[in-house]
Amino acid sequence: MKNEDLLKAIGKIDEKYLIEAQERTTKKAITEESIVMGVEVVKERKIKKIIGKITAAAAAVALIGGTAVFIGKEHFTDKNNISTSVSDKELIIRLENKMSETELARVSKHGLTLLDDPEEITEPETFSPELTEHKVYVEFHTRTTDEMLSEIEGMRDKMSDKDYEQALDVIRRSNESGKDFRIPVYILVDGKICQHSSPYFFPNYDGGEISFTQTTTITNSDGKITHNDEELSFANMEEYFDWIREQDKEAGLTEKEIERDILNLTIANEAIKNGTYEEIPEGTVDINDSSLYIKSTEEDYRHVWEYDRESVEEIKDFIEEINIYDEELDTEFLVHVTLPPNYDENKTYPVFFLTDGVWRFGNHPELRKLMENNEADETILVSLGYNYHIDGTHEYNRFNDLVVRRDKLLDFITDNLMPYLGENYNIDYTNSTLYGHSDGGVFTHNALFKSDMYENQPFGNYIIGSPALWGLYNYNESIDNDSEDCKNDYGYFDRNEKLDKSVFLCAGALEDPDYADNYNGHDTTLEGVAKLNERLESHGANVTYKLYDSHHYQFIPEMLCEVLKTYYPA
Repeated sequence: MKNEDLLKAIGKIDEKYLIEAQERTTKKAITEESIVMGVEVVKERKIKKIIGKITAAAAAVALIGGTAVFIGKEHFTDKNNISTSVSDKELIIRLENKMSETELARVSKHGLTLLDDPEEITEPETFSPELTEHKVYVEFHTRTTDEMLSEIEGMRDKMSDKDYEQALDVIRRSNESGKDFRIPVYILVDGKICQHSSPYFFPNYDGGEISFTQTTTITNSDGKITHNDEELSFANMEEYFDWIREQDKEAGLTEKEIERDILNLTIANEAIKNGTYEEIPEGTVDINDSSLYIKSTEEDYRHVWEYDRESVEEIKDFIEEINIYDEELDTEFLVHVTLPPNYDENKTYPVFFLTDGVWRFGNHPELRKLMENNEADETILVSLGYNYHIDGTHEYNRFNDLVVRRDKLLDFITDNLMPYLGENYNIDYTNSTLYGHSDGGVFTHNALFKSDMYENQPFGNYIIGSPALWGLYNYNESIDNDSEDCKNDYGYFDRNEKLDKSVFLCAGALEDPDYADNYNGHDTTLEGVAKLNERLESHGANVTYKLYDSHHYQFIPEMLCEVLKTYYPA
């Protein structure tokens, strides 16, 4: 089908708009079968740019009675018309997932663990000795005989005489063979470093007796280094494991951690013996990454999450947790996904996306209750927080990601997280909502007015709550000094005539005194919100502006319920 034929099939369009639409689409290769980016659709005599992936066949029938039909209440007149024209599946807009292989490999999707006692938490995976269920990786370091000799000499003061002579003997024999050294340095089982060596990497080990020298290095108070050598010998693997258990216990591992360590070494032994492990490049393992160790030295911050335990327990079977890492931010986030009461994987649902998951996950039960009581239509509730080893309430963490690094966070949500969610749930992106408050309001304001810079369009609605825009002035040494760009809404209306998103702008009418010491002569929170509303109205934006009888954050639960019922009426 040619471009002109496709546009004519969309509906009866007068010549002026047909020419304008055709000029925009002639640069794109649109065919009936292909998936295209940036499909242009005419809606009520307006050219509306819908960024995403949609079949050209769906575009051809997207105008019903002169009105564009897309999933999402804002883009169609009559929901019933959809079933008579084109299936939901054809109309679903897909986003391009731009996650790297490393990021994809680190995603973990599992049930709710927030309610677990940190002292009794086990890994989401099920562990058993069968090798086929596990991944074993070994990082080898390759050295020439000269390099090995240099390293041995450099470590001489840390080695016993016996170990030193044995090392020199190995180097001499290797030199005679002409082969470089390949030293197994790290063994990883299911992403965890084995704490102890596998005898199957020992020279001439036949599965029986295990012998080696353990050297303990001691630094005295006067700085003198001494070495204590102990010859160790075990009749079999079980005796070796018993010794490991004692070592792990002295190191402070729990009983469960000790048995996990033994199990990992059992799995590694089988892989090494059978040659079924995978090699990873030298330098892959970062020994400073505490997540690689069975015993984590990081604090668990589940205790700072704010929620009603009883309410969460009632719906925990409908909640999924996703640990997802972003390379650009070098941060692992935790996403909570709460499915609606009558969730059907064959249907599409808008996402109600909340930042500051450490606080806003606690609103999931009440918001879902509105759906149960038929006070709001069914949506997928999503909250974004940090993993349990990062304090999401700490102002530095929030400000650093929601304000200082807000562009990178926007990249992550737009091109990684939301596309990933779309691969696991059928999402109505055009009618999905992004919420942020305070520093999160700064982020959501940024996300709204830079949304036109992305091919992926995951949200049609934005909630900007009490944006602390004054913080851009107070901390502009950390931020590229873009506070003035913020006042100009990042030049959005210099690039675009209209804003094709819905905005709910809100704050607490009593909140200005809450941060009086932070304004430093710049607009207060309420002054900034009022000016933003004026700018939006002057450009004819679809904006709702409301002040609540509240201080800075107390109105949030009421507001979220109100917006959910308004944006998604039952």
